[in-house]
Amino acid sequence: MKRRLLWTAFLIPALLLIAGCDSALTVGTKTIGIRSGEFIYTDGYLRATYTFPFDKVWPACEKTLTELKAADVERIRKISQGTFTAMIHDEKVRISLEYVEKEITAVSIMVGTSGNNLASQLIHDRLATTLKKP
Repeated sequence: MKRRLLWTAFLIPALLLIAGCDSALTVGTKTIGIRSGEFIYTDGYLRATYTFPFDKVWPACEKTLTELKAADVERIRKISQGTFTAMIHDEKVRISLEYVEKEITAVSIMVGTSGNNLASQLIHDRLATTLKKP
């Protein structure tokens, strides 16, 4: 009985800490994080889903890269996925798009060799602004 009470006393505060806005878990070399329920950070990629069709997100990514003055932009587009690779301010940027549903597209962004969460967030913010423009 004491063991169960002790376990419960430990588990409840741990769950409260995880239920906050940001949380992350590192196991070996893999890192997974959740931020405010909309972004998932894993292995250097910051992933978010947008409620726009793939055919609207693709040109928005191109426009975002143009606005950020990206150089050496490489585009690979397939039926349900695509990738951009570019250089922005001497940092390699990889943007991956994936068709999820008719009106939902997942976008993963990695800046640098191991990932820069803040820079990826800034690109996501710029992409979201571009998508909301008429």
